[in-house]
Amino acid sequence: MATVTKTTKIGEVLAMDMGTSKFFFEMGMHCLGCPASQGESIEEACMVHGVDVDELVTKLNAFLAGQQ
Repeated sequence: MATVTKTTKIGEVLAMDMGTSKFFFEMGMHCLGCPASQGESIEEACMVHGVDVDELVTKLNAFLAGQQ
């Protein structure tokens, strides 16, 4: 299993599992199909949306590990 980090691109996360999209929607990021968002890092997205990047990375990794 790949591990998500702050520098992982959103497109890479979605390619791992489209179920991760719910975490981006929860933070107010509804433009996941936009080419610009696909190349944006998790850290960049969190900065723009005022979300704690460490918390989101933890949630994504837990989900990908089957814990959520």
